[in-house]
Amino acid sequence: MAAPSGRSCWCAWAALVPAALLCLATRAAAEPGTAQGATPSTAEFDVRPGGEVHSFSRSLGDYSCSFTYSAQGGTNEQWQMNVGVSEDSGLFSCSIWRPQGKSYLFFTQFKAEVKGAKIDYAMAYSQAAAGALSDIPLKQEEFEITETTVSHREGKFRFELSKLVIAAKTPRDEL
Repeated sequence: MAAPSGRSCWCAWAALVPAALLCLATRAAAEPGTAQGATPSTAEFDVRPGGEVHSFSRSLGDYSCSFTYSAQGGTNEQWQMNVGVSEDSGLFSCSIWRPQGKSYLFFTQFKAEVKGAKIDYAMAYSQAAAGALSDIPLKQEEFEITETTVSHREGKFRFELSKLVIAAKTPRDEL
């Protein structure tokens, strides 16, 4: 391709070069093993009743999220877990939910745990938004939040769970 010769061509090149550099920088940031530029990941899993304790985990770069639970009643339900890292790598997110909205299982316990980051915000819901349904949060007394976990509060949790959302701050390397 020939170098630009006219003034209008110069403007086109001036716009194209930064776009190409941005594309290269994005590709470099997305190399395996780095959180920055990592693609969010959603995975489906079955929540199984029967009273046994089960776990499901996902990792993204240096961060991971695990969901441990025990449930009773009915049959398996299909749930999803999504993990992601913000563009600036400042936040790691983990969402766990039943896409159909309301779970009909009776949860006897639950715990979501993040590794590699500290929880900044978390919320648990008895019903997840789906179709005409809206999110219905659990009462604050039903669950507890620590630096790395969100879990049921023994004796206060009313056995209904359909969604968990966690936003956790990642460690920062300050110059």
